[in-house]
Amino acid sequence: MIWEISPCTQLTGRIAVPGSKSHTIRAVVAALLADGTSEIHAPLYSADTRSALAAAQSLGAEVEESPTLWKITGHGKNFTPPAGAIDLGNSGTTMRIMTAVAALGRSRIAFDGDSSLRSRIMAGELAALGSLGAVCTSTGGFAPLSVTGPLQGGTAVVDGTTSQYLTALLMALVMAENDSVLTLDFLNEADYVRITLDWLKRCGIQVTNRDDLLRFEIPGKQHYQPFSRVIPADFSTAAFPLGAGVIAGSGVRIANLDFDDLQGDKKVFDYVRAMNGNITIGPDEVVVRRSELSGGTFDLNATPDALPIMAVLGCYAAGETRLVNVPQARLKECDRIACMTRELRKMGAEIEELEDGMIVRGGRPLHGALTESYGDHRIAMALSVAALGADGRTLIRDGECCQVTYPAFADDFAGLGVTIKESEQLL
Repeated sequence: MIWEISPCTQLTGRIAVPGSKSHTIRAVVAALLADGTSEIHAPLYSADTRSALAAAQSLGAEVEESPTLWKITGHGKNFTPPAGAIDLGNSGTTMRIMTAVAALGRSRIAFDGDSSLRSRIMAGELAALGSLGAVCTSTGGFAPLSVTGPLQGGTAVVDGTTSQYLTALLMALVMAENDSVLTLDFLNEADYVRITLDWLKRCGIQVTNRDDLLRFEIPGKQHYQPFSRVIPADFSTAAFPLGAGVIAGSGVRIANLDFDDLQGDKKVFDYVRAMNGNITIGPDEVVVRRSELSGGTFDLNATPDALPIMAVLGCYAAGETRLVNVPQARLKECDRIACMTRELRKMGAEIEELEDGMIVRGGRPLHGALTESYGDHRIAMALSVAALGADGRTLIRDGECCQVTYPAFADDFAGLGVTIKESEQLL
């Protein structure tokens, strides 16, 4: 499907941001590992989170679901071995965490997914699992893959290229046969690990963190306690109405955000403020208006998902915008550095690609073009925002892939005044 988006300069309305993908997937895994019934209120209802829910069911969890409440009854690490490979769709977070968790059992459990998921590197995690007692097979360090436990525990050095490796090992090793110690030389995306540690604490799990997230002492044979929790709204999703508001808003209101939550992506609001974005944070909602943006330098190591929208905002900012220290952005659903550079150049942007980011030289007007989403939800949404201030209509291939994390994106943006049409016509 091709989306056609026309420019718009008077966006107004209110968007209630859906639940956090990071929180929802961690909640599903914690509920799977608990003995008893947990309640997940206001979960993100999307393709990625439903992959996590289906994986929990495949491993023996009992699920009652509605769009606003998931009740999951887990049985600890007493998994029911599935008949075939568990299909995780496009969800890299689910693959990383479920692979480690599956190693707690004694049966071989296999995982696979779509072509994008098969491109997500797993070698670092599988190496750590192997040193901790699991037997792992893979396709050159990628899915399809399988693990066989039980996970014994012990010591391992963890690759910190993606925080998801560490999150996966932390969530699993607390139930391993023995105690464990994990060390890292470096860690990207540290705030995602803080979210994981908060979930462990809420479920009665004890982990000792030393050396500022570079060493962990993990007692084994622990038990997850069932829980009931409302999932916080997703700041990485909120970045897109935020971007739309500063480019074309006459009063875009964003609701449901809790700035006390641990999500690192709330820093995007600080980034946009630093670019002179007109943002008013009230007790119930954030109001964003069109702004005369200026460039700056932003370290996106803790917020790699922000790179696509920040690249777009750099195009609309005066001067130079440097997005740096985010090499892991190349390891997401696609190489987001290369792909955003390529697509925004089609629209007339001046961008210099760096090994760990990009330099965007603003002040050049964007124009409509035929663009590619690469099946990456954040690229599709970022290009949709870029189209709002461009001259002429913009076409985005596979724009509907945003359903991976934000199924209501098109409807919510239509509510602000954005016209998104399905088109078979090429420019």
